[in-house]
Amino acid sequence: MTDHNTLASRLYPTRIDIPAEARVQIVVILNKTLAATADLKTQTKQAHWNVKGTDFFQLHELFDAMAAELEAYIDMVAERVTALGGYALGTARAAASNSILPEYPFDILEGMEHVKALADRFALYAKHLREAIDKTDNLGDADTADLYTEISRTIDKRLWFLEAHLQVSEIKGENGKTSTTASKTAVLR
Repeated sequence: MTDHNTLASRLYPTRIDIPAEARVQIVVILNKTLAATADLKTQTKQAHWNVKGTDFFQLHELFDAMAAELEAYIDMVAERVTALGGYALGTARAAASNSILPEYPFDILEGMEHVKALADRFALYAKHLREAIDKTDNLGDADTADLYTEISRTIDKRLWFLEAHLQVSEIKGENGKTSTTASKTAVLR
């Protein structure tokens, strides 16, 4: 059986004019993204299936829409890997062993707990995407950098949707009133 490292560095013949050495590095980055995207999609579905509370319906629908977007990105990233002559590592086991994301907490139910857990993971994923934009651009692959930019825009928007549920309680003090200090601290973060 071939291991992931061997597959990650194997290239098939292609007429794409990006040098093979750069394509190997780009494929490794893309496969890391493929793993993280698949992992984030399943974590988002975990929240979708298990959310409870007064905001159940809106969060259930939001999480499902977010998972569907991630499913489309899984396909886009995997197809870019193969277009570059690489081997897409897209199984659930590959995602689990290669994801940059922490495991999703299985002991939460309430809507805002799921929102916070997903916001934490979407933020990590967004950071990975921005780093991948720079890396792939520096490797001479503007098309892959553009793919990452496209995904990054949507992920930042979804992170905004998640954080909008949390920001009021983060800004308000324990007494439930907005404090000037808390507002200034939140802005500086």
